[in-house]
Amino acid sequence: MSAKRTKTIAATIADAEKVAPKAAKKTPAKAPAEKKKRRKARHETFSTYIYKVLRQVHPETGISNRAMSIMNSFINDIFERLATESGRLTRINKRETISSREIQTAVRLLLPGELAKHAISEGTKAVTKFTTAP
Repeated sequence: MSAKRTKTIAATIADAEKVAPKAAKKTPAKAPAEKKKRRKARHETFSTYIYKVLRQVHPETGISNRAMSIMNSFINDIFERLATESGRLTRINKRETISSREIQTAVRLLLPGELAKHAISEGTKAVTKFTTAP
């Protein structure tokens, strides 16, 4: 019975194509305006944060695109050095998770004197604010 039904459906389709062959095969054409545009690849930078800190320190001073690019490269370089050093310290201590202690030690090792002291105090303040936040 199903073979007879299949034959009937196939015959119906063939009959429909004979009656209107162009209508059955025609596909709607896409308008050029409907073509999807590709998004640009996201390029993440620290520029907004650099600018916010600059506004806090020197509200009247601006920064050029080239200077912003240099600052962004500098921050990426320091971040990479700190991450590498803290990862190394984690492996030396036979641990699997980088904690604030490893970050603090990496800062002490990589940054010179007074800069390291300020960075550690700011980092401690940030961690305290984060842990006490509701």
